[in-house]
Amino acid sequence: MSCRRRALLVLALLALLSLASLAVALAAGSLSIPFGEVLAALAGAETPSRSIVLDLRLPRALAGFACGGLLALAGALMQVLLRNPLADPYVLGISGGAGVGALLAMLLGLAGLAVSGFAFLGALLAMLLVFGLAHGDGSWTQTRLLLTGVVVAAGCGAVVALILTLAPEQKIHGMLFWLMGDLSQATASGPVLVLLMLALAVSLPFARELNLLARGAAQAQALGVAVPVLRRIVYVVASLATAGAVTTAGSIGFVGLIVPHLVRLGVGNDQRLLLPAAALAGGSLLVLADTAARTAVAPLQLPVGVLTALIGVPVFLYLLGRKT
Repeated sequence: MSCRRRALLVLALLALLSLASLAVALAAGSLSIPFGEVLAALAGAETPSRSIVLDLRLPRALAGFACGGLLALAGALMQVLLRNPLADPYVLGISGGAGVGALLAMLLGLAGLAVSGFAFLGALLAMLLVFGLAHGDGSWTQTRLLLTGVVVAAGCGAVVALILTLAPEQKIHGMLFWLMGDLSQATASGPVLVLLMLALAVSLPFARELNLLARGAAQAQALGVAVPVLRRIVYVVASLATAGAVTTAGSIGFVGLIVPHLVRLGVGNDQRLLLPAAALAGGSLLVLADTAARTAVAPLQLPVGVLTALIGVPVFLYLLGRKT
């Protein structure tokens, strides 16, 4: 079997895995629902569990899929942009900015869409700050961008710690849950799904140029790639994807770091296949992790970020050992 046929087969299998993960998310919970009843509810039939499937589980599952897809896509783009296999969506301080915004909203007594709005605004401000400082006098480099992002992320972490110190005791639990990743408040999946489709629509036309950029900026420029423009596009798309995911689900680690590595084992490093495959795999992983988080100790719910970390750490160590 040729490499391209194998990659397309892996892509098809990931699409099936996505559908299967969503089906499991709709059926599993403190109240198990047979798959036949789930299909009937999706088809519009009046079943006893219709409201549970359509009003509670479906929006959460779709939001989780979109957030996982955005994180994995952003991770794949960041690894090309920085030419660093350890780069992930949070390395440039986007998550820290969103955390500051969300926790500030909670400290002010706001809730619901206000928290999401503050989180997205914080992520955008962090993105603009990192890009502005890294650009400086125009000598934009991967190293400068990475170091600027690390410093901004550290500063945001300090502000988060300060907010947690000043917060009343009754608000700390909600703040910590948000920081560890939480999809329980993700009731509107439409915006984040649209953002995932837009991020793919913008990044896929540049897949060939990204393949060249992965080999080095000098080689890409010699082959006709407008490297400065491409870097800006990749940075903005990856940052907005991260901001959308963090705004919806809080800080969820390891999805953007691990998933692109796993997908490369199946489809190779061709960005035309890697980017959509990473989005499908990341979405499936987060949906399954969230399903486990809300069913493992039901009726209690675990932060989904804890589950992704428990999955991600051993997988990363395996990949590290495999490459060495």
